[in-house]
Amino acid sequence: MRGLRITFFLITGALLFLWAVPVTADIYRYRDEKGVWHFTNINSDKRYTLYIQSSPESPAAYIKKYGLIIDQAAERFNVESSLIRAVIKAESDFDHRATSEKGAQGLMQLMPGTSSDMEVEDPYNPEENIFGGVRYLGILLERFKNNLRLALAAYNAGPEKVEAHKGVPPYSETETFIKRVMNYYKQYKSAIK
Repeated sequence: MRGLRITFFLITGALLFLWAVPVTADIYRYRDEKGVWHFTNINSDKRYTLYIQSSPESPAAYIKKYGLIIDQAAERFNVESSLIRAVIKAESDFDHRATSEKGAQGLMQLMPGTSSDMEVEDPYNPEENIFGGVRYLGILLERFKNNLRLALAAYNAGPEKVEAHKGVPPYSETETFIKRVMNYYKQYKSAIK
């Protein structure tokens, strides 16, 4: 019994220490039939449940982390880096693990078909996702003669919908998306000046 108490205090102390410093991964746990707690950072067994969830990095930290990739994609596909940052902020809030209810994935929330068209093998890989998303955004900007509102509407609702409506489709989600991206775009542009 005394050994179990000591183990409990050691594990509790270690977890409190880990909780006090920046944690970069979630921690899962389960108690076996003998009452022994098992901890891991890899949820490899259905018996494990989430115990401590790591805090996502702030968007500013992500911008710094992905800044070089964003700048390289901007140069390669001739799309402003401020616009790329704005789209990522609006789509995923810089969470490379983001998945929407509709199945869009990663930083730029690429649908599986778009990922395939843009030759993105792993949509959760930040570099692949950014390059694929920026390539797609560049294609849309060219298709809609650099009309930013139409390109953003096409990014959100699909280019066919924009063409069928001869403008921004009357979807509240699309209109909200355009407003959000434009607001972030202005903020990122003014931060550069």
